[in-house]
Amino acid sequence: MPLSRNNGVNPFRTLHAITCALTVAISACAALPVCHAQALTPIRIDASQPYTEPSPAHFDEGSATSPGGSTLGLNSRYLTRDGQPWLPVMGEFHFSRYPRAQWEDEILKMKASGVNIVATYVIWIHHEEIEGQFDWSGQRDLRAFIELCQAHGMYVLPRIGPWAHGEVRNGGFPDWVAKKSPTRINNPMYLAEVGAWYGQIARQLNGLLWKDGGPIVGIQLENEYSQRGPGAGEEHIRELKKLAIASGIDVPFYFVTGWDNAVVPAGAVLPLFGGYPSAPWSGSAEKLKPQEVYAFRFHSRVAADLPASQAQDWPFLTAEIGGGNEVTYHRRPVIEPDDIAAVFPVMLGSGVNLYGTYMFQGGENPDGKLSTLEESQATGYPNDVPVKSYDFQAPLSEFGQERASLRKIKVYQYFLNDFGAELAPMVVHAPDALPAGVDDFSVPRASVRSRGDQGFIFLNNYVRGYAMPARPAVQFEIRLPSGTLLVPRRPVDIPAGSYFIWPFNLSVGGVRLQSSTAQLFTRLETDGETTLYFAAVPGIPIELIFGAAGIRSVNSSSGETETSSGTIAISGIKPGIESSIDVALEDGKTLHCVVLTAEEAEDAWKARIGGNDHLLITAQDFFADPDSRSQRIWLQSTGTPDFAFSVTPPLAAAPLASLPLTETAATAHSVQFTAKAEARHFDLKPVPTQSASLVPPAKDGVSVTWRKRPIAMAPDENEFSKAARWSLSLPPDSMNHLSELFLKVDYQGDVARLSAKGKLLDDDFYNGQPWVVGLSRFLSAQGAGAFELSILPLRRDSTVYFELPEAISFPSNGQVEKLNGLTLEPQYQLILNSKTAAPGSAAAK
Repeated sequence: MPLSRNNGVNPFRTLHAITCALTVAISACAALPVCHAQALTPIRIDASQPYTEPSPAHFDEGSATSPGGSTLGLNSRYLTRDGQPWLPVMGEFHFSRYPRAQWEDEILKMKASGVNIVATYVIWIHHEEIEGQFDWSGQRDLRAFIELCQAHGMYVLPRIGPWAHGEVRNGGFPDWVAKKSPTRINNPMYLAEVGAWYGQIARQLNGLLWKDGGPIVGIQLENEYSQRGPGAGEEHIRELKKLAIASGIDVPFYFVTGWDNAVVPAGAVLPLFGGYPSAPWSGSAEKLKPQEVYAFRFHSRVAADLPASQAQDWPFLTAEIGGGNEVTYHRRPVIEPDDIAAVFPVMLGSGVNLYGTYMFQGGENPDGKLSTLEESQATGYPNDVPVKSYDFQAPLSEFGQERASLRKIKVYQYFLNDFGAELAPMVVHAPDALPAGVDDFSVPRASVRSRGDQGFIFLNNYVRGYAMPARPAVQFEIRLPSGTLLVPRRPVDIPAGSYFIWPFNLSVGGVRLQSSTAQLFTRLETDGETTLYFAAVPGIPIELIFGAAGIRSVNSSSGETETSSGTIAISGIKPGIESSIDVALEDGKTLHCVVLTAEEAEDAWKARIGGNDHLLITAQDFFADPDSRSQRIWLQSTGTPDFAFSVTPPLAAAPLASLPLTETAATAHSVQFTAKAEARHFDLKPVPTQSASLVPPAKDGVSVTWRKRPIAMAPDENEFSKAARWSLSLPPDSMNHLSELFLKVDYQGDVARLSAKGKLLDDDFYNGQPWVVGLSRFLSAQGAGAFELSILPLRRDSTVYFELPEAISFPSNGQVEKLNGLTLEPQYQLILNSKTAAPGSAAAK
């Protein structure tokens, strides 16, 4: 059943005609023209209350001072670093679900997109599947992972369990722990096992804690814990914290998750919240109602229909705002980029002061010694997930691809990196009119966070799977301590599907930015002057208004400039990398403003080249290593050997590069380059080896108290003997001059698998999208590989919920296993060096 998208004609938009009042005879009125105008949509928000400073937080911190004197702390509203407001960006990356050889590239991709903290589950069953036999080697090497994060200036938040969930077998418990005695309570036998587990983790973390000068800023104990009763509840969480400290895990912050009626002992731990764009754990076989993550949380920090574990003397912190969603066997959502990015203004506008995305980096389950390691109904858990794949439709895929969602959320993460300190202390204010519920689309969804007269406007007109109405003639009326501010000066239409953050009365670069209808993106500081970069919101005219005080003149590359009532307004600005608004100050400095198109902002990355900070704008995948001596930049192009990028401000000379660069254009604002790699061509011919047999109907799975109906179980292992099969072979030179080689499988069926020599490498629950597998990790050192592709048929009577663009056409036998196409897509690589070539050299041609 396909979901509707927010790009159609808005059925709610209305126009009404009014008769123009003119001083003429009544008899002439019939001959007068009728003036057409849209109904005004005022969004009124009262932020006039006096600002109140945050109160001290009632929390028992661990050691929060580093050997160098740097401190971490918190108050009732936000985290602090060295006493200053700190609004970090956190992303989840499970080290034990990713090849060790590729950790560094993925950490650098996360850093390039604006992530500051890497969160990672330490999954017990991955390390002690057999009692007493601990494995911290290879991709299970927690210490090596944290050291790599530290080398690249990333903080780390290990989530040490003992129960993790994470769609892992037994929620992360080894089988022997799950079977030996009651778990998740103060059972002495269980606590002894947990103590040994924590002791092992402490050895891995030794010397890497914040107090030691390391990157570990906190840990999360347990996960999704709501048990009450003797030996459970707050008593159990406090005991886990004691065990962690006794093991030597002394960190500034101790966390637990805060949803599902969570147990949060006051003062001992801090709650982390979250929310997802879909609910693939739901038992519904129908389209779900709108998810609450698209509605501002003014009265609760958890989902609107769940009990709130609320404590206003703690900051609003998150760990699991969906960067995608897992695909379960019975429910297979397709997550679009806007599904993820639209949540940013909602959560920030609700007061979030730590933005944690789960997952940020997809992965795949490691091989188990005794069993497979995925969550399954067969092991008593609520859902079936793929045996190997934990892609999660995350911004970074399980094979490292930078999805479109990464670019969209990067715009917000850059904003938080550069303006989070201003946002963190600000107080949330709700509009005068609020939607009646998550499915009420009649009232605009908006919020303001402010501190005195300055702040930010948050609006979300996007809900996954539902067509939101366009909002005609919108104007924000914000009541501030100094009076009412109208943003924009003249009402504008807000398109369906829009979401954004607009600043008001923000002091930056020596001037007051009174308001903007372009989103504040990032800033660069060069030679003591500031360049502000904005991102245009598609469909909304651009207007920037500055307070005139301290300004000598304003020069804009486009639009109209008006000066009145102590303000300078520039409207009708044409966005693009060549746009410029130069605000000359009376002190001799200049504030430079550039309004990028939405696409340019999504393609723009911060990079240090030639000793200065720049934006590098490219459609290719990007990551950089600014901490190394050579300061390299990687561009990766999938499917085409052609590279193109622009740099602003322009470079004095071309960067050194692994491929010859051609300068194609240069202006006062930017310089453009192209490069071309040697093209590789592959002729992949799958050889059919087995036709599919008829498969039996799916069995119903386990019942759980919170789900009204049983759901279909994933096929038993023996059912895969009925799958259609093909053999695939790659020659020894397959990876020559490539950074990756992707196998793209366009198919219809139930479950697809890729194997080699009888070993399962990766798998996919069909959801209508092509399945893409990065092959480099599975090839020999010479680049050769022999694989088997299998597709298990999908039955017409399947009770799986799909979001397909069109219905499947089933053949007469009532099942489908169709391979529509199989292609190899090479990924080419261009490496730039932060040093620049001498003018006229080969690199600059």
